[in-house]
Amino acid sequence: MGDDPVLYQIRVGCHLGPTLLTAFPAFVPEQQGAETVLTGLLPDTAALFGVLAQIEALRLDLLEVRRLAPAPAEPPPSNGDAP
Repeated sequence: MGDDPVLYQIRVGCHLGPTLLTAFPAFVPEQQGAETVLTGLLPDTAALFGVLAQIEALRLDLLEVRRLAPAPAEPPPSNGDAP
């Protein structure tokens, strides 16, 4: 269970331009007004702490970190043998 990557959404209180976005290659950015929302998969907690350290080093205003629930798994296909 702990081996799967986790989907995170990180919100910072500024508009990140192309240069700053290069610091977060694992994330897809979305501009929402004056904020930027970064969404991406991270392999483990250490990677999350690394991203948070990068945000701190760049002196960005961290607003929110959210661990997103994984998409529900699809049920296995029915083989047609209904009871």
